[in-house]
Amino acid sequence: MAEKSMWLGSDHYLCDPSLAQSFHMARVLGMPLLIEGEPGTGKTELPIQYAQSLGLELFVYPVGSKSNVDQFVARFDHVKYLRDSQIEILNAQREEKGLTSALSTGGRNTDHLDDYVNMGPAAKAYTAPNSVLLIDEIDKAPREFPNDLLYALSHRKFIMPESGRVVEVNEEDMPAIVITSNREQELPTAFKGRCIYHYIDFPNPETMLQIVDKHYPEADNKVVDIACDIFYKLRNLGLERAPTTRELLNWIKYMKSFATDEAIPKIEKLEGLGVLIKTQSDLEKIQRKIFQGSEDFLKRSTHN
Repeated sequence: MAEKSMWLGSDHYLCDPSLAQSFHMARVLGMPLLIEGEPGTGKTELPIQYAQSLGLELFVYPVGSKSNVDQFVARFDHVKYLRDSQIEILNAQREEKGLTSALSTGGRNTDHLDDYVNMGPAAKAYTAPNSVLLIDEIDKAPREFPNDLLYALSHRKFIMPESGRVVEVNEEDMPAIVITSNREQELPTAFKGRCIYHYIDFPNPETMLQIVDKHYPEADNKVVDIACDIFYKLRNLGLERAPTTRELLNWIKYMKSFATDEAIPKIEKLEGLGVLIKTQSDLEKIQRKIFQGSEDFLKRSTHN
């Protein structure tokens, strides 16, 4: 039976109560959890940390622009099947000539088509009760990909190619499925209807301090406070791509390599800005802001 207890986070992951409720509901009902939100809000980390904290098997499918159901579920290895068929013919010919040695097919038998089915993360998760399946960034996929998943999500089963074997799971043993989206494109309404939906809001400053503490409990409080303060100042500048939680954590991780009296001046001078800002236009905007009144901006950003 799949794990159905309420999961409230771990030592390394702060799970908001509303997110915990949605995740619990999805697992109890045997439905996927679709999480949307801007990048860096912890969507991908939820199933990873959940599986890690409970010691569950994790299967991951990172979605791309060329993703298809065969990659996700299973594909038939026609090349290997053809090669083994040729080997079987050669072995029959060798036997007719009285040769006792035989060429190996690695234990595969062309009469058993399942021997040539390469199971993808979805089929593996469906055959591993109490597992976790992450479908990461589904909004990057071609339009037909989420539509092609509707049957499997509705009926909780996949049909293996060529062999026709059915991989099926009941509601009780359904793996915990988490699907993430950055909303680069709208998902089909019918697909959303097969999921429990949750939108992760960007953390407020108080929550962000708790998140940082989960990752770097030994970090100097003053360094963290000043870094977070400047981080939110930057996010409020109306940038083309505002810095995310992941990038703040990387910035703090870098600053942790310095003593406190070294780190604070570096943060106040926006050293290591490349870890937070990712476009030329945003860098230029911040540089103009600093040039026009950097002292006021940075002083308001620190706790002096």
